Amino acid sequence: MRMLPPASIHCVFADPPYNLQLQGQLRRPDESIVDGVDDDWDRFTDFAEYDHFTREWLTECRRLLRKDGTLWVIGTYHNIFRIGAILQDLGFWVLNDIVWRKSNPMPNFRGRRFTNAHETLIWAARGQDSRYRFNYQSMKTSNDDVQMRSDWFMPVCGGPERLRNQHGLKLHPTQKPEAMLHRVLLASTAPEDVVLDPFSGTGTTAVVAKRLRRHFIGIERHPAYVEAAWARLAKTRPLETDAMAVTPSRREAPRIAFGSLVESGALVAGTLLFDRQRRVSAVVGPDGSVSAGDLRGSIHKVGAELQNAPSCNGWTFWHFEREGKLVPIDVLRRP
Repeated sequence: MRMLPPASIHCVFADPPYNLQLQGQLRRPDESIVDGVDDDWDRFTDFAEYDHFTREWLTECRRLLRKDGTLWVIGTYHNIFRIGAILQDLGFWVLNDIVWRKSNPMPNFRGRRFTNAHETLIWAARGQDSRYRFNYQSMKTSNDDVQMRSDWFMPVCGGPERLRNQHGLKLHPTQKPEAMLHRVLLASTAPEDVVLDPFSGTGTTAVVAKRLRRHFIGIERHPAYVEAAWARLAKTRPLETDAMAVTPSRREAPRIAFGSLVESGALVAGTLLFDRQRRVSAVVGPDGSVSAGDLRGSIHKVGAELQNAPSCNGWTFWHFEREGKLVPIDVLRRP
């Protein structure tokens, strides 16, 4: 990470070591670990060592992120609270904590605890003043036109997606489902953005980034995981450019003055405007103002006064008739 230039990354997705060894993780009678990782990568001698490691890689992430970039980090109760505190100490601004509720979690074999059926993702901006990207409308559209919530219900990685070694065993114990990375990148990045995964594993982030036409950087030290990632990337084809369009948010709507629509004839002076229920009406003036009785002003000001509200988005409040139906004037500023 120290070899990369500062402010060069739009988004980081990190799936760091879970710190299982320090949590007295329960084991089966045959000494195999119940629900985690049992390798040298996850062996820290104490919490101070784990915290130092965490602070180092998060510091580098913050250096690499652009001012308006965001970071996603996933973990379990073993490590996510320590990570959250450290990233706040470093100046990151937490936007959401997402609960990944697993539809098929691994059972608790010894019956000494609740079945651990979820993991937590923290989504954070580089700083409090970051103008971070959130493709709100795309998330809403993909969720049957309902706001996307912060609890995500999806299965753990399985079936043909789960990579296995020559013995038929899981190649990587915590391989994440591609569906999760698809949602993460679709929500917080744009085509041609650069995505970094500092714990790349078998390359799930890179595979999804390539498919969605994002640039990617993956860092991984395990040779078998690197080999598997290269094989997956070789099979991955980017989506066609025409398929990359996402639903724009209102925040991204072009800034067009209402008066310019009147000037161009897109909405003729004298046109009657109504609210959606036809409770109130106003007349469009030649200067782009609207009038309702004694009230005259912008579409926003008049709409607010008619509702006795502090503010009003006139683009969505006012409608005009088209072929016998009411249509919001907002459609007139779309390409």
